[in-house]
Amino acid sequence: MLTDQIADMFTRIRNALQAKKRTVTIPASNLKREITRILHETHFINKYAFVEDSKQGQIKILLKYNDDMKSAIQGIERISKPGRKAFASVDSLPKVLNGMGIAIVSTSKGVLTDRQCRKINVGGEVIGKVW
Repeated sequence: MLTDQIADMFTRIRNALQAKKRTVTIPASNLKREITRILHETHFINKYAFVEDSKQGQIKILLKYNDDMKSAIQGIERISKPGRKAFASVDSLPKVLNGMGIAIVSTSKGVLTDRQCRKINVGGEVIGKVW
């Protein structure tokens, strides 16, 4: 049984990028759908689709590469883990690569990026970083 679903999602994306795959398929959950939506809005992935099946469904992600097959995602890292949750106030939210990357934060207003959190002045659980 898998205990950390988000770490599994990040690992699947990281492995697909290293193998230069165009697509990656991940078992779906509401939190993973929101993380995928944020990755798409911040232009780290090209497209995504939710595929319904008889179980929980799947998320199919089309990864983004340039002409030299260099990925838009240079790194993806899990911050808050099941054994050690990482919470941050709006003042202590991490800045990833001086604003070149994003931190994904689960807040009372939903799953947001660090920039969106600063804009609406809300903190929360820092799920991970993408750059």
